[in-house]
Amino acid sequence: MNKTARFLSVAAVAAFASFGAYADEADASQFATKFETNRTRAEVQAEAATVAQTRSIEPAGSRVVTYKSTADRAAVRAQAAEALRTGQIPHGEFSAM
Repeated sequence: MNKTARFLSVAAVAAFASFGAYADEADASQFATKFETNRTRAEVQAEAATVAQTRSIEPAGSRVVTYKSTADRAAVRAQAAEALRTGQIPHGEFSAM
């Protein structure tokens, strides 16, 4: 290996290694917010216990509302066709109401 190639490879390794000197913590601690509070630990624990007791374990929006329709399928299809024909329902790519 000639001197130029060796010098360039050493310079490249040194440059690559120097970038690590500017790294910060992996947990983004520079963005941590400092809080000063006058609440006691017991107050916070009591509030957390109250929230846990009143919280529902059912995910929001998971309940399905059932509806029993009395309409005839043919009647609904006819009403939809009429609404489409009269322009009450938009259709196509560029239709606007």
